[in-house]
Amino acid sequence: MEENSFLGTGWSFPPTFEAKTSQVETSFGEKDIEESLRILLSTRPGERVMNPGYGCNLDDLLFAPLTLTLKTFVGDLIKTAILYYEPRIDAKRITINSGNDLEGELLIEVDYVIRATNSRRNFVYPFYRAEGTEL
Repeated sequence: MEENSFLGTGWSFPPTFEAKTSQVETSFGEKDIEESLRILLSTRPGERVMNPGYGCNLDDLLFAPLTLTLKTFVGDLIKTAILYYEPRIDAKRITINSGNDLEGELLIEVDYVIRATNSRRNFVYPFYRAEGTEL
């Protein structure tokens, strides 16, 4: 077990299995939090049967024009999802970097503080505005 296992333990994402033991690989601590953020931002509300509100509906905004209003709305959407579904962290700043917008990529940068350890971390989530078949 890792030193910060009190931060949580969960299946690794994407789920993988250890060859020798046929057990699911797990992640601990800060890595588990980062994988949880990746899952939260890539899940559409309604995908989880037992928790239909879980997720962030970024895909609904796929074809919306990228304006300051949309960036602010996306930041608020993400901050609200983190507030409700990731209690281990406080999201301090969410930045939408549209430098690669012509290539169909937005970089969502989340600066957060882990509540239990008071350590600052940064998470970058690439959101692709194009179909996955053409990447």
